[in-house]
Amino acid sequence: MDDHINLIKLSVGTETVDDLIAWQKSQQSRYDDGLPRHVTRMWPKREAEIVAGGSIYWVIKGVVQCRQRILRLEEVTRADGIRRCAIVLEPELHRTQGAVKRPFQGWRYLKPEETPADLPKGREREEPLPAALNRALAEIGVI
Repeated sequence: MDDHINLIKLSVGTETVDDLIAWQKSQQSRYDDGLPRHVTRMWPKREAEIVAGGSIYWVIKGVVQCRQRILRLEEVTRADGIRRCAIVLEPELHRTQGAVKRPFQGWRYLKPEETPADLPKGREREEPLPAALNRALAEIGVI
């Protein structure tokens, strides 16, 4: 039995996995270690399970399309003085099988039985499907 849990999050403003990669690279200089982060208001209560091998699964255009391993959680305080949680991520994104997800606010824990599998070796470099086709195939359970 796994001792970790995953998170799921909408990637707002991105159209493709490549958009997410580009955005994260554009933010690298903000942090000394150059690792990508997602900053959120809510601190996960299940921190130990998350950092024990969990990933964040990114929903792009209504479909889970990729994941990144979560390395650690860090406290950050922005100019407004509010304490937030920075989810520090491994730079490599792993493309996953598509899974349709309805819009939701913030992040959520992702149940193990709902976690999409990574694409098989050799398929992760394939040209991505157009977003509408990817969503349609995921809706009927083909991908």
